[in-house]
Amino acid sequence: MLMKLYLGADHRGFVLKEALKRALMQNGYDVEDVGAFAQDSNDDYPDFAYAAAKKVAEDPNERKGVLICGSAMGMDVVANKVKGIRATVAYSKESAAHARTNDDINIITLAGDVVDFNEAMEIVTIFLTTQFSGETRHLRRLNKIKEIEAKHLK
Repeated sequence: MLMKLYLGADHRGFVLKEALKRALMQNGYDVEDVGAFAQDSNDDYPDFAYAAAKKVAEDPNERKGVLICGSAMGMDVVANKVKGIRATVAYSKESAAHARTNDDINIITLAGDVVDFNEAMEIVTIFLTTQFSGETRHLRRLNKIKEIEAKHLK
C-alpha cells in the first residue's frame, strides 16, 4: 500500500478534488477526504486546509496532502501555519518535482480555477513519486526551517 494521502478543497476546488480522489483511489492510494463534501459557495478554505495539514503533520514522512482552492494560495498559507508542514503551490510538473527534491514538501496546493484534471493528475503523480534528495545543503536549509518553527509555531 502506498502512503496515506489527505485531500481537501473548498467550493472552487471541489470538482477537481472529487476527480482526483477517484483516480488516486483507483491507483491504490489510501485517500482520506477532509472536505468539502458538497459544493457550497459559503464554505471557507481554512477549514479544509487546516484539517488536512493537522493530519499530515502527525506523520509527515508517511503522509502527504493535496489541497485545492481557486488560486491555491489561500490553502498554501493556512497549511504552512501548522508545525511540520512544508506546503507550496504546485503550478507545473517541474515545480512539484523541485519542491519534493529540494524542499521535501509534504503538501501541495493546486489552483482549481487554473489547472484541469489531466494537468493536476500529472502534478500530483510527480509530487507523490519524487523523492527528497537528502543533499547536505537541503538538509541544512530544512533544519533552519525547523528552528524557525520551534520559535514561532506551538
